[in-house]
Amino acid sequence: MKLVVRVKLPTPVQAAALEATLHACNQAATWAAEVAFEENARRPLELRKHTYAEIRARWQLGAQAAQHAIKKTCDAYTTLKANLRNGRYGRPGSRRHIRAAGKPIVFRPQAAQPYDDRMLSWQHQARTVSIWSMAGRLKGVAFTGQAGQLEVLAAHRRGESDLVCQGGKWFLIATCEIAEAAPNTHPVGFLGVDLGIVNIAVTSDGARHCGRRVNRKRERDRKLRSKLQKKQTKSAKRRAKRHAGKEARRNKDINHKIIKRIVAEAERTGRGIALETLTGIRERARLRKPQRTTLHSWPFAQLGSFIAYKAKKAGVPVVYVDPAYTSQECSQCHHTERGNRPAQAVFSCRVCGFVEHADYNASHNIAHRGWYVWVCGAQSTAPELTLIA
Repeated sequence: MKLVVRVKLPTPVQAAALEATLHACNQAATWAAEVAFEENARRPLELRKHTYAEIRARWQLGAQAAQHAIKKTCDAYTTLKANLRNGRYGRPGSRRHIRAAGKPIVFRPQAAQPYDDRMLSWQHQARTVSIWSMAGRLKGVAFTGQAGQLEVLAAHRRGESDLVCQGGKWFLIATCEIAEAAPNTHPVGFLGVDLGIVNIAVTSDGARHCGRRVNRKRERDRKLRSKLQKKQTKSAKRRAKRHAGKEARRNKDINHKIIKRIVAEAERTGRGIALETLTGIRERARLRKPQRTTLHSWPFAQLGSFIAYKAKKAGVPVVYVDPAYTSQECSQCHHTERGNRPAQAVFSCRVCGFVEHADYNASHNIAHRGWYVWVCGAQSTAPELTLIA
């Protein structure tokens, strides 16, 4: 399976050369995107005929850098086409859809630039890299990272790496190919996981990872962000920039820790993991206006992807079940009725009288459905590329 390791380039000595490199590569990619749009040339070989010589002459890029700028442009148009087809920009004919499809792609000046082994070489024992730039080859550029990440990087790095600047800090993002653990083809059962907002995750074993404290922190961050945006002063902008991404980083860290515990428990007990299929939850949910911000900013996809790739790495099977009525169905007698859930946290069956926390009850239903899905032959799925935090 593929994982991505991010390492930091802590020295600012070569920052000017790296920044000039990103700007030149992205300017070339933006120009190539305009040519691709005008000539309808969206494939690398076809676009190369129109742009390669001009990119090398105008921006003084090396041969490999020019090739990567062209390939990056074609990949961006492929992604745009997939997003348009999947409804990411609304329905065909809508204003947003027309605006996205009716103009060339533009790359940010500091957008990531891919490097192959001809442009970037790693010295793992010295923890340095040699990297191509507009100022020539930069040798002895130090990098740092967590010990576990560096071990994975040294043992499993394959393919390209990306140079990226985020918040004035420089990083290299490397792709690693890691052997998967032997899959558990005969699980003794399934650990149901109910994902939500009030409780981030509740398992059928009774473990509850409460999201109330996280929600309170997110609400404070949201109010602070709104306050700083209204001020529009230099100090407010500096403070807003300093806090940018804080909420996303904190939520990501919490999600990693929660999912790590869930996968470890499933692996220890020889079970699989059952999840709800949450695709389209934002379209299905009907909430009052004050609740919409919480729903639309909650990282449902991130939670699901973390479980999937960590489970795949550990050899734990993952299945997805139909989420319909999991919160209204009794896990004991399976009677389904809207009145079974009189409150957000309360489940009380009107037929058999079973009373339980609503999320616990839902997680048991998910576990039951997960077993049925597995018996019918469902396969474990996981994303191909995921970032190690």
